[in-house]
Amino acid sequence: MEALTSLKVPFQAFSSSSRPRSWITPIQMNVSTRNPFFSFSVRAQVESTEGSATIAATSAESVVEALKVKEWEVGMFQDEVAASQGIRIRRRPPTGPPLHYVGPFEFRLQNEGNTPRNILEEIVWNKDVEVSQLKERKPLISLKKDLQNAPPRRDFIGALRAANERTGLPGLIAEVKKASPSRGVLRENFDPVEIAQAYERGGAACLSVLTDQKYFKGCFENLELIRKAGVKCPLLCKEFIIDAWQLYYARIKGADAVLLIAAVLPDLDIKYMIKICKILGLAALVEVHDEKEFDRVLGIEGIELIGINNRNLETFEVDIANTKKLLEGERGKIVRERNIIMVGESGLFTPNDIAYVQEAGVKAVLVGESIVKQNDPGKGITSLFGKDISLS
Repeated sequence: MEALTSLKVPFQAFSSSSRPRSWITPIQMNVSTRNPFFSFSVRAQVESTEGSATIAATSAESVVEALKVKEWEVGMFQDEVAASQGIRIRRRPPTGPPLHYVGPFEFRLQNEGNTPRNILEEIVWNKDVEVSQLKERKPLISLKKDLQNAPPRRDFIGALRAANERTGLPGLIAEVKKASPSRGVLRENFDPVEIAQAYERGGAACLSVLTDQKYFKGCFENLELIRKAGVKCPLLCKEFIIDAWQLYYARIKGADAVLLIAAVLPDLDIKYMIKICKILGLAALVEVHDEKEFDRVLGIEGIELIGINNRNLETFEVDIANTKKLLEGERGKIVRERNIIMVGESGLFTPNDIAYVQEAGVKAVLVGESIVKQNDPGKGITSLFGKDISLS
């Protein structure tokens, strides 16, 4: 292993579009890593010595083992990166260190209990497995070919602005949602198309469609069904996005917008995904929960739509005062100067709730529970706003 003592690990910008690689000279082979914050290159730099030592003297298995050890050591920094950006939701860790791995001690301790700390972390870890399996069945190159058959793009942001100007109230993104981890099943007789049509009649500007199956009992088929049923409202794919592959998949299934969660995605991922969204014609609703996340997102170019989630994603407690707190002072000023549409999310049940977040500075609201549970979701919208906001 002396020939490998010069292994170096330079960091490179994270790219969700390709699998990480490792280069070995003169033998080349791909080595993948699950490090959530970096895609990095490991180059075995072997220098000639007096004994004409070469990498050929080392077995391929030893080379691969050394690279795995280096990748695991780089993984030590993932929590530090997360902490520096205010990301409390960890990505799914590897299942265990490489065989024969003996250090460092702190890293072994850190990975002894690979258990999610809260429900969002559990959802994200499950999504990581799910997306990996989907990518194997439907590679990105295949998705790119399917883009030519995707439904025409509709203007999600324009629809929200138009609704706000027409009614003088926040534009409504009405959520087609059967269940949630915190509330269980919200509606037993769940017909996504029927609900979407009722929302549209009731004055919704846009629709949000839950596509996560395990925790929200949604699916991408619901998104497709609503799109093919002739509903004119632009559609937000409400998914836990951790990979750029999901953006392409959402667009092919009929989405006009996607959700990006700052509590899950580091800055480089958000920047990269925003660029992909612009290429695909998708609007990106970037969701924040606290001051640190908000500041991070305001520092990213190309942001047009920011959602403030009033639900603490670790405890699931809701407080709509969070919207007012985050939009006070300098942050609110920046939002107004850049003409960013702010979206209030969670905990909105009454006209007073809508008035409160509107006064705080939101131009749109995303609402699910308080209207989807009504016998007639369209009339639920009227009750939510305290007036009829339909076009009729």
